[in-house]
Amino acid sequence: MNRASDTTQHIDLTACDREPIHIVGSVQPHGFLLALDARTLVVAQASANAPVAASAGAALENAFPELAALARRYLDAGGELDGAQYLRTVTLGSGATRQAYEIAAHRVDDLLVLELEETDDASGEAGFDALNPRLRAFVQRLHTAPSVEDLCQLLAADIRHITGFDRALVYRFDRDWHGTVLAEDGNGVLPSYLDLRFPASDIPAQARELYRRNRLRIIPDAGYAPVPIRPATTPSGKPLDLSQSVLRSVSPVHVEYMRNMGTMASMSVSILVDGALWGLVSCHNGLPKRVPLQARNACDFLTQVFALQLSAKVRGEQAEQRLALSAVQARLLGFMAEEDSFVDGLFNHPNDVLALVNASGAAVVTADRCRLLGSAPPEREVRALYEWLSARGEAEDVFVTEALAEEFPRAQGIADRASGLLAISVSKRYASYILWFRPEVVRTVKWGGNPVKAARPGPEGGPDRLHPRKSFETWKETLKGRSLPWSLPEVEAAKDLRASVLGIVLRRAEELAAMSEELQRSNKELEAFSYSVSHDLRAPFRHIVGYANLLKNRESPNLTEKGRHYVDTIIEAALSAGTLVDNLLTFSQMGRHALNKVSGDLNALVEEVRRRVIRDVAPDRTVRWEVGPLGRVYADPAMLRLVIENLLSNAVKYSRDEAAAVIEVGRLPPHDGEAVFFVRDNGVGFDMAYVDKLFGVFQRLHRVEEFEGTGIGLANVRRIVERHGGRTWAESRLGEGATFYFTLPVREEAN
Repeated sequence: MNRASDTTQHIDLTACDREPIHIVGSVQPHGFLLALDARTLVVAQASANAPVAASAGAALENAFPELAALARRYLDAGGELDGAQYLRTVTLGSGATRQAYEIAAHRVDDLLVLELEETDDASGEAGFDALNPRLRAFVQRLHTAPSVEDLCQLLAADIRHITGFDRALVYRFDRDWHGTVLAEDGNGVLPSYLDLRFPASDIPAQARELYRRNRLRIIPDAGYAPVPIRPATTPSGKPLDLSQSVLRSVSPVHVEYMRNMGTMASMSVSILVDGALWGLVSCHNGLPKRVPLQARNACDFLTQVFALQLSAKVRGEQAEQRLALSAVQARLLGFMAEEDSFVDGLFNHPNDVLALVNASGAAVVTADRCRLLGSAPPEREVRALYEWLSARGEAEDVFVTEALAEEFPRAQGIADRASGLLAISVSKRYASYILWFRPEVVRTVKWGGNPVKAARPGPEGGPDRLHPRKSFETWKETLKGRSLPWSLPEVEAAKDLRASVLGIVLRRAEELAAMSEELQRSNKELEAFSYSVSHDLRAPFRHIVGYANLLKNRESPNLTEKGRHYVDTIIEAALSAGTLVDNLLTFSQMGRHALNKVSGDLNALVEEVRRRVIRDVAPDRTVRWEVGPLGRVYADPAMLRLVIENLLSNAVKYSRDEAAAVIEVGRLPPHDGEAVFFVRDNGVGFDMAYVDKLFGVFQRLHRVEEFEGTGIGLANVRRIVERHGGRTWAESRLGEGATFYFTLPVREEAN
């Protein structure tokens, strides 16, 4: 597409949008305007072509008693503050100056604005009577029109018939306010614009707002000379707001635009659907042409009936689509409810996931997982898209676009799979998205001339003024990077699925919370029981050991060899049971005592524990210690000592069959706010198939005859670390040693 320079484009976009077209201070000359004080009916402002008797300051009652009576009736009926209302047709003057006028009235603040438009029909009734059959036939035909395009064609034909214009167009706005001609009726005098597209700059934002507020506008003669309103301001000191005026003068840019189109008269009727500007009926004539107010009102009536039928047809189509999509959604809801994870419910039924919004590909993405189905982009591109969505400032539950690359330029490389994106967030706390994709649909659009305006210097070296394009010849553009648009029912179906997913997740969370509460209660009871049992059993085991030693020492001469063996077995078993009870007591106390965290040097703690551990190492063993820099940690020193003691004791114990045991203690780089520590040995190792049992209470991976122990040490390690907010895990190969890891949250002063 050809583009104007940056400066010109800037002028185009801002100058038009800033033009105050609702306070132009003038009217068209085919009628005159009176702005009256609504209480006294004294003329506050009048157009320069108004009768002298109705100049500013004159009392309407004295100048035109018949107009004053109409104004009183209008005001007594609650004269509207928004929208012009036809009152009646009156004749003013006498003899050669006798002229019939159609009167329209509307309110502007404390003023009553009367507009008198010249007409050839003094009665004001003949035109309406002639139109009645046409209106009835139009309403009947609307019900049989099979499509929106057919509805538009009916409207174009009937409005051209009523007005007699050379050409009538039905023009629809898209999401960017570009307009496309959907239907046309003409007599061949003017060229056809059917299927042509016109840029948003042809109808600036403030003009579209006027079209929304004032449905009818007519320009009988584009060669008119504007008639000023005098004085220029209202009694409140402001220009008169002509938004609802039927005679309002138009922008010089628009008049030049009409001339460039080869038209000297135009009329437009706004199409409002649910209060929003859907499009326009735009009529043109090669020569100047007036259309009576009654005929224009009939066109407005036809257009309003058309808008109602259009809305009903669109809603009917949407209702059918919603019904079809709701069946898909119901199936997906059932599938998700049957699975432990809603993601499994979705991915086990990919066809329904895609059919829910008529997508070609989809993905479910979280911080640590990305699952794709259908014709989705590669995982690395989906992951980049996920990061972009997560980083957006506003929290969006639903994100929809049919031109993804316009907002996320990297998507240009995946246009064949993801030109369109529909994304729903299924978690606000942890960024998680369900994404649907649509491929690029390349299409050619026909513009009514080059859509880029040009600005050129004004006459005699004056400032730049906007001039509309002069050429309306067909100008083709190939649109790339866009998918088919997502329909409202499809977006709503995605929103409903989001609500269903959140409902399932919430229900599962409530179930887990109830289970967690029950587990906490059971754990507290178990802890209390364990504490009570272990505490009560310590004394009996001490007594057993004590009396067995007395028996062994005092009665030794009387004991046989077998008897002494029995006593030694009793002592050994009682000591082992006592150790088990002590460990069980320690384990039960883990959840009962509050943590007393302080910042400390982990190397000093490891060295202290290491010296204690090596006291129990046989003198003939060789143990090489490799302790790296561990830094400072923020933890309960007594509990952390138990962690280190258990891990170092295990490393020494399970490497005792090695000729030279090597025990390494180190720290890895921080990861996700955690300090990672490890204890590694070159001992017997273990089978990773049983790693899940390793940190359980009373779980042993080796026979007690091979390696002594109670099976509680690593359970204590995990419990202490988790109470500090950390994690534990282990890695090993049989015969090649084992590595035990634990993490602690990083604190700024503990590093």
